[in-house]
Amino acid sequence: MAMTTNTVDVEAIAEMNTTPLIDVMLVLLTLLILTLPLQTNAVKIDLPHGQPPKAIPTVVTLRIDFDGTTSWNGVPVDRATLDADLATAARQDTQPDIHLVADRLVKYDAVARVLADAARAGATHIGLVNTQTY
Repeated sequence: MAMTTNTVDVEAIAEMNTTPLIDVMLVLLTLLILTLPLQTNAVKIDLPHGQPPKAIPTVVTLRIDFDGTTSWNGVPVDRATLDADLATAARQDTQPDIHLVADRLVKYDAVARVLADAARAGATHIGLVNTQTY
């Protein structure tokens, strides 16, 4: 907005209105103050140090059928054999990755029993695999 004033000499004096410029500068300064701390924050990530593992761990498929029977890599096993296999896997230098595949109709008690047996044996590389399709 420009402003004109009349003087005694009847000459028009034109002055620039600086209020909109100051408003724009204040908005830019506010945005800078708000966004600057977000850019300076760092996320700390602990990366592994040393040499990578020498051997890739093997994958063992531990399947629990709908009736609670377990199979170790496709071979049906009873509970004593499963405990022995889990203990053997836990004692290895590089523990195998145990993929636990449970049927969707199996009772939770059977899955919890196998997980408890694995924890008791010392197997730490165990994971649940979801094979259901929707």
